Amino acid sequence: MELESSAFSELSCRAFTERLAAKQPVPGGGGAAAMAGALAAALGSMAGHYTEGKKKYAVYETELMEMLAQLEEIRTRLLDAIEADAAAFAPLSRAYGIPKDDPGRDAALQQATEAAALPPLTMMREAGRIVPLLVKMASFGNRMMVSDIGCGLVLAEAAVRCAAFNVLINTAAMRDREKAAKMEREADTLLRDCVPAAREAADRIREEIRA
Repeated sequence: MELESSAFSELSCRAFTERLAAKQPVPGGGGAAAMAGALAAALGSMAGHYTEGKKKYAVYETELMEMLAQLEEIRTRLLDAIEADAAAFAPLSRAYGIPKDDPGRDAALQQATEAAALPPLTMMREAGRIVPLLVKMASFGNRMMVSDIGCGLVLAEAAVRCAAFNVLINTAAMRDREKAAKMEREADTLLRDCVPAAREAADRIREEIRA
């Protein structure tokens, strides 16, 4: 199946969701996960920009600038991951189309499924980096932005959890079970490290707002 060539991350929100809703394989869950992570990073950056330069938060200025640089880097990497995830589909589709009696099928499938698991694993790593940055932002950032930080935490958690599905659907089909298990262990570790921390911080923010 030939896919229309397009940089999905450069589409408008309306066009991206239209492509996501269409009967076509990409963008799919991986692209949606990466976009959620990019939105989380963007919300963190917005909160940071509303904090920088204010006398009240001057003591944190140097640390804040470093955090903003990291968030921008993460956002860019997640947008790039949308494209990498989509690009990995065509070789995977071709590999599954190889006749089962072809002696090269197993090797082609191993290579394609491993390659397809890498972009969502990258998404998990990058989205996972957002969580401690937003937790820290919540501790000293502009209090007017606390709800946006909470939203960012929820989106970062969602990005990690969604990307995990896309790692596992590919590792489940990998012929090299040792390599698959290694990827799955990393995914499990990222879930354990990210999800409780994001959820706890978001719950704390929600209670702070209600109080």
